[in-house]
Amino acid sequence: MYIENLALRNYRNYQNLELSFENKVNVILGENAQGKTNVMESIFVLAMAKSHRTSNDKDLIRWDEEYAKIEGRVRKQTTSIPLELTISKKGKKAKCNHIEQKKLSQYVGNMNVVMFAPEDLHLVKGAPQVRRRFIDMEIGQVSPVYLHDMSQYHKILIQRNHYLKLLQTRKQTDTAMLDVLTEQFIHYAVKIVERRYRFLHLLQNWAEPIHSGISRNLEKLKIQYKPSLDVSESMDLTKMIEVFEDKFSKVRTREIERGVTLAGPHRDDLAFFVNGRDVQTFGSQGQQRTTALSLKLAEIELIHAEIDEYPILLLDDVLSELDDYRQSHLLNTIQGKVQTFVTTTSVDGIDHQTLRGASTFTVHQGNVIQVK
Repeated sequence: MYIENLALRNYRNYQNLELSFENKVNVILGENAQGKTNVMESIFVLAMAKSHRTSNDKDLIRWDEEYAKIEGRVRKQTTSIPLELTISKKGKKAKCNHIEQKKLSQYVGNMNVVMFAPEDLHLVKGAPQVRRRFIDMEIGQVSPVYLHDMSQYHKILIQRNHYLKLLQTRKQTDTAMLDVLTEQFIHYAVKIVERRYRFLHLLQNWAEPIHSGISRNLEKLKIQYKPSLDVSESMDLTKMIEVFEDKFSKVRTREIERGVTLAGPHRDDLAFFVNGRDVQTFGSQGQQRTTALSLKLAEIELIHAEIDEYPILLLDDVLSELDDYRQSHLLNTIQGKVQTFVTTTSVDGIDHQTLRGASTFTVHQGNVIQVK
């Protein structure tokens, strides 16, 4: 798949912008703070209905404007689909094929993207929420059901935490409502954990040989899911429910004392091992970067395997963060099969045939000009 055109209105520093793209590498050149990452971000937001840079949608709306709108047309093997996302202070409206989607979970997945930005290099050594976000966003692209389950889970988590606060402060004493919320919480929690195990199993299958190739067959990558409860991939949902129920009965008093939910998918994590050693703790910076790159390249192949379409790859100022060898490996992997967007301040020093045939755009103070 590839995006044919993009139109922005009142988005970040762009009042009006219209661009057309080819199904190849598109390089967006510009100095920092000129707006090149905003173009890249808008493609991501059009696909995912959320930004990779901010959790506050109001940040996406141009200063003193009421709304922002992103439109684009995505070409797939058998069809071409217009997509539209409007962001206002009241919320978001998404349209696919000119038809408004009642739920964002029904909209996400019409265009698939893989984003690789400098912050993704912190995927290995960063905080657990970075890795949880990585899992959730990637599963959500290929599974609308997962997005729905996650949405319901977070709503119930907020309600449960609120009720635990009421019990903590003695504004409520009836624990029957807590029992109801706990049952609903477990219902969605086990489905999320089960789906994460399945996704990570597939990701492992793709990432291991990719990592081996980048490391010249010297390293073996292992991805491990670290749930906050004592569950395993071999358990069925019934057994997982039993484990959750047992855990929450044991921590009930502590949860009321602290006024917060102490276990669940929102507290889970991932670990990465290279040759049996934890990369986060013992890996060199090179090993951490190779692991992050392997995961991103594995995402591309996993999505292709799931939907029979290659996703669009967004490389936001990341080539300069990789050494020549990892740069070449990345560009060789995508060559000729993935529509790719590259933002950078300069292509000097990046000598690769993939970039020689690229479409090039320059950005200066919010003006975008196609050079070739």
